[in-house]
Amino acid sequence: MKKTPLLLLALLLEGCAGYKIGPATPGYLRQVHSLAVPTFANTTLVPRIEVLITGTVIKQFQQDGTFRIVNTDVADATLKAEITSVGRTPARSVRGNVLSTTEFNLTVTVKYSLTGRDGKALGSPGAVSGSTSFFVGTDVATDQRQAMPLAAEELARHLVSQLSEGW
Repeated sequence: MKKTPLLLLALLLEGCAGYKIGPATPGYLRQVHSLAVPTFANTTLVPRIEVLITGTVIKQFQQDGTFRIVNTDVADATLKAEITSVGRTPARSVRGNVLSTTEFNLTVTVKYSLTGRDGKALGSPGAVSGSTSFFVGTDVATDQRQAMPLAAEELARHLVSQLSEGW
């Protein structure tokens, strides 16, 4: 009679045997707890976006909490990235005039790689994109510049998700 509650408890807890609490980092990043994120390289023609995008990625890592952001000399790994493209495509045109655009889609793409303390690559290099849309006012360049932080936030979410969760 006393064995029945213990047996029932053992059966109930058996289903939780494979779960663990805490970060679910990919296997190749299990030993990485701190990360250095130097300013991204910018190979686009859009000036001064590297600091905006790097800062947004660092903030997203801090919100995620999987990796601590530290200086390069004490980091377990270093995230090196390059902003490879910033593009805008028409999303909506003026009614009656298909050559005039009222809304654009803005896309920012970054290629990245993660290297360990020893300089060896951790995993394969990857690429992520972030996008948003914006309406056209009197100055398209200003409107694009104002939409850039939103695209950077989406890019940062994708990048951090790939590194901290493996997808």
